[in-house]
Amino acid sequence: MADRSTERISSLIEPLLVTPGTRVALPGDFDPGYTADFLDKKDGTRLLREGVRIVAEYQARLAAQATHGLLIVLQALDAGGKDGTIRHVMSGVNPQGVRVHSFKAPSAEELSHDFIWRCSQRLPARGEIAIFNRSHYEEVLVARVHPDLLERQQLPPQAAGKGIWRRRYREINDWERYLSDNGFAIVKLFLNVSKAEQRARFLKRLDRPDKNWKFSASDIAERQHWDAYQRAYAKMLSHTSTPWAPWHVIPADHKWFARTCVSAIVARALMDIDPRYPRLSAQARRELTAARAALAAEKG
Repeated sequence: MADRSTERISSLIEPLLVTPGTRVALPGDFDPGYTADFLDKKDGTRLLREGVRIVAEYQARLAAQATHGLLIVLQALDAGGKDGTIRHVMSGVNPQGVRVHSFKAPSAEELSHDFIWRCSQRLPARGEIAIFNRSHYEEVLVARVHPDLLERQQLPPQAAGKGIWRRRYREINDWERYLSDNGFAIVKLFLNVSKAEQRARFLKRLDRPDKNWKFSASDIAERQHWDAYQRAYAKMLSHTSTPWAPWHVIPADHKWFARTCVSAIVARALMDIDPRYPRLSAQARRELTAARAALAAEKG
C-alpha cells in the first residue's frame, strides 16, 4: 500500500486509541460525533474501499500462512451499528476464512462454566478471522449494570464478593495476553453512539416496517440505564486497554465515519501481522513443474 495511505490510516486511528494505563471518562474523553477534520464523507468512502481491499488481500495471506489468527471484538450499546459495520468492512473477504459470532444471553450450559468459556469455544483457528458481536466483555458490562445476573452464574462466595470486577478485568487481560502470546492478534472496538443518536435510530426502527424486526421492548428498558452503562464502559476501557490488546473508541454517530475507522484499524492490525504466502521448497517446486508438464501433455 502506498505510504500516503498508510499515513492517512495512522492519522485517522491514532485519536481513537485508549492509551493503556489511562483513566477514561465518558462521554467527555471521546466524542461520539467526532469526524476527522481532514476527511469528508466522499473521501471517507474512498478510504473505506481502500481498507476493504487491504483487509481482503491480507486475509488471503493470513489463510495461506496459517500461523496467526485475528480476533475482532465489537462492543456497543443498542443501535450502535455493529451489524452494519461488519457487513461493510468485511464485504471483500473470503467467507470461508471469517467467522462471526453473536453472543446473546447465556444458555444454561454456558452458565455452568466459567464466564469466558463460551467465548473460548469460538476463537479463530490459525489463518482465520473471528468477529465477536458482543463478547466476554458483557460480563463486566451487562452483569455490572444488572448485578442480579450474577446470581444465575452459580458462583462460589469467594468469587462473587468484593473485588469481582477488578478480578474479572485481570482475568480478561491475562486471557487476552495468552492469546496474543500464541499468535492471535486482538482488535477491540467500542462503537460509541450518543444518547440522542440512539434515540433517532430507535425511532427509525419503529417508523420503518422493514426495520421493525430490529426493535425490542428491552431496548427501551436498557436505555433507562444509560448513565450506568457509560460508567461501566469507562471502567472497562480504563482497566482492559493493554499493550497487547488495546481498545479503540469509534465515534459512531456518523456511520460512514465509524465504518471508515474500523476498516482502517482492522487493515492496520493485519498489516502489523504481515502474513506472507508460504515459500515452496526446491522439492515442492520440482513437483509443481512435473505436474504442469503432465497436464500440458494431456490431449483433449
